[in-house]
Amino acid sequence: MSVTSALRHSSGWRRILILVGVLALATITWLSWTRLSGHDDPATERQFATVQRGDIEDVVTATGTLQPRQYVDVGAQVSGQLKKIHVVVGSQVKAGDLLAEIDPTVYLSRVDAARAQLRSLRAQLKDREAQLTLAQMQFRRQTALMEEDATTTENLQIAQASLASSAAQLDALRAQIEQNESTLRGDEANLRYARILSPMTGTVVSITARQGQTLNTNQSAPVILRVADLSTMTVQTQVSEADIGRLRIGMEAYFTTLGSQGKRWYGTLAGIEPTPTVTNNVVLYNALFDVPNADGVLMTQMTAQVFFVVAKAADVLQLPMGALTMQPPARRQRRLDASNGTPSRAEDTRQAIVQVLRPDNTIEARTIEIGLSSRVQAQVLSGLAEGDKVVSGAGISPDAPRRPARTPRL
Repeated sequence: MSVTSALRHSSGWRRILILVGVLALATITWLSWTRLSGHDDPATERQFATVQRGDIEDVVTATGTLQPRQYVDVGAQVSGQLKKIHVVVGSQVKAGDLLAEIDPTVYLSRVDAARAQLRSLRAQLKDREAQLTLAQMQFRRQTALMEEDATTTENLQIAQASLASSAAQLDALRAQIEQNESTLRGDEANLRYARILSPMTGTVVSITARQGQTLNTNQSAPVILRVADLSTMTVQTQVSEADIGRLRIGMEAYFTTLGSQGKRWYGTLAGIEPTPTVTNNVVLYNALFDVPNADGVLMTQMTAQVFFVVAKAADVLQLPMGALTMQPPARRQRRLDASNGTPSRAEDTRQAIVQVLRPDNTIEARTIEIGLSSRVQAQVLSGLAEGDKVVSGAGISPDAPRRPARTPRL
């Protein structure tokens, strides 16, 4: 390589290094100027939330399950083999419909025997009635003969005793007939119980027995199936002891289910069971309310995410809870008595501090009054207007200074 070529090659690398240095210096200068010129103003440094109108609900949340409001566990009242089940799960039944049959052979034989015994006793009753009539005739004849002194006192006494005996035997037979009639009614009832009928109109939601199974009612009443009215469902919700004091009978409640895509079902709190259940040292109370289910979408044992509405406000100013730094509660006078102008009642108000973006692009710490709040939003009573922007997710102390935006240095 000649000297001239080497010099040219060295000069090219020098120009490249100078160009890289100039670009690096320009980048550093630009970054420094951006930092010093106020481009890190509040509007670009922080996240803001806008004060806007909306609805707020203060709710108590809990998890519950759905149950039919009315259902009956249909069991067997007599023992025997379950001969036939006439329904399946999901069958629609009416009151009085035949659900199942138990083998009636034993009960039918008892009814036949009781009826035969009753017929025998009634035949004996006719014989006893005829004997009583004969005894009455003999007693009247002996009485007439005694008046004419044509018989003895002994014959009259024998006729009188015979009449009394026939009357007593007739009464005993009638009592025996009544007893047998009662036994027959019981046997006929057992025969009817072999045919298991639906006690209500509804849907068969479960079948626990199997066809051909032997049922023994002497040990416990066996349950064959359950019939439920699914037109109205009861939501059974377990509420913790920390929240149960906030619930009131008659308050509004609603719930959603898995897969309902946010659809709400509404009801009114109907009752709170006073006896709690304790699970893993957690005390829970059952709160109940009903919801209509005319379309049959709600099913037994569905899981419900329940919301009890403690308070709500519609179309009010609100902002996120993350924008607030809560202050200790203050006391203020609610109103003055009309007669003497003295304070009549005091109430607690909640105050909070927010960082407000002013029109001149500066940050101002401002004390505001908060009303109803949920876990996400808070109602603004005073101190802010619709459209105001506040710093979201950052607290500020009451004496925090205002910080103006920097102006570019010339």
